Amino acid sequence: MTELDELYRVSQAVLSVTRQMSVRDVLQVIVRSARSLVGARYAALGVPDEGDSFAEFVVDGISGAEWQAIGPLPRRHGMLAALLDEGKPERLADIRQDPRFEGWPSAHPQMSHFLGVPVRDGDQVLGIIFAANKVSAAAAGHGFTERDLSVLSLFAAHAAIALTNARLYERSRELSVMQERSRLARDLHDAVTQKLFSIRAHARVAAVLAAREPVDAARIRAEIEVVGDLGAEAHAELRAVIDGLAPPDLEAAGLAESLRRYAVLAGRAHGIPVTFSAARLPALSRDAETALYRVAQEALHNAMRHAGASGVRVALAKAQSKAGRRVVLEVSDDGHGFATGTPTGGLGLASMRERAAAAGGTLTVRSGQEGTVVRMTVPVQAGGGR
Repeated sequence: MTELDELYRVSQAVLSVTRQMSVRDVLQVIVRSARSLVGARYAALGVPDEGDSFAEFVVDGISGAEWQAIGPLPRRHGMLAALLDEGKPERLADIRQDPRFEGWPSAHPQMSHFLGVPVRDGDQVLGIIFAANKVSAAAAGHGFTERDLSVLSLFAAHAAIALTNARLYERSRELSVMQERSRLARDLHDAVTQKLFSIRAHARVAAVLAAREPVDAARIRAEIEVVGDLGAEAHAELRAVIDGLAPPDLEAAGLAESLRRYAVLAGRAHGIPVTFSAARLPALSRDAETALYRVAQEALHNAMRHAGASGVRVALAKAQSKAGRRVVLEVSDDGHGFATGTPTGGLGLASMRERAAAAGGTLTVRSGQEGTVVRMTVPVQAGGGR
């Protein structure tokens, strides 16, 4: 194999890793790629915790039954501790002959050739990758080569970047969930709590009027009617908030119909007319449909709660560009707008942009005295339309 071939294999392995989003998936692809790159029978990756054990320990080349027989996760001892503490690569012809070889469970597969490299982020050791038992017929008798060590070290450097990015992505997702919960809490407070307070106030007025002599039946009836109207509004707004907790079954009703239902419900809850239009849409991935639905929800929420709009328009359309077919969502209102260059975290713009990016799309916001337009586009996946 030429040097160019090896670099190509490393490049392909790095691309496989960077396509993953969750930390666990990144770890699993790193281990699988490491084992393939150096031609090993076994490979593993350990991420240490703050104590003397491992927060994550992922293996490849061992069956599920073998992994169960080995027992609990290893502690930081022997060669594993040396790799973590010293932070330098190790290549051994037979790990069993090394004085640091200790504490291996009886059910652990027999290992001889050994290759271990740290996964580093600057001076910090994020974890260790090790491979064991060279399987190449030509090299099995001699074990891993210096070339194998160089290839695995190069791969580990790129794996560190992918692992760091995956952790940042998961943290940003957690932040998005917290922001979503805060938004829903604001919705409940703004929409429902105030209505309930008003209901209690009018009910007390009705009770006071009923205790007076002579009884003013007309005023009591009027107060009770107000209580009924406020109760209906609170119910509608609570329904809108609850519907925002989770997207509907988009696959069953379709994106356009699900969004139309939500737009109508939100408009009724807030007393603001909403017009909805949708073209016949081509096929989209589930992630893209969910992202479009969520962004539309957030944009509708902003228009009805913060823009002072007298009307909102929601439109789903398809478009063709040099980049290929796309679906376009637009939520526009005739409210007072806001300055797009100022911090607007309360309007959920960061969350909307993150949702669009995660679905492979883009989000633009145009706002001024004549209103606001939120526009999201996502690519169409291969396949037919609905």
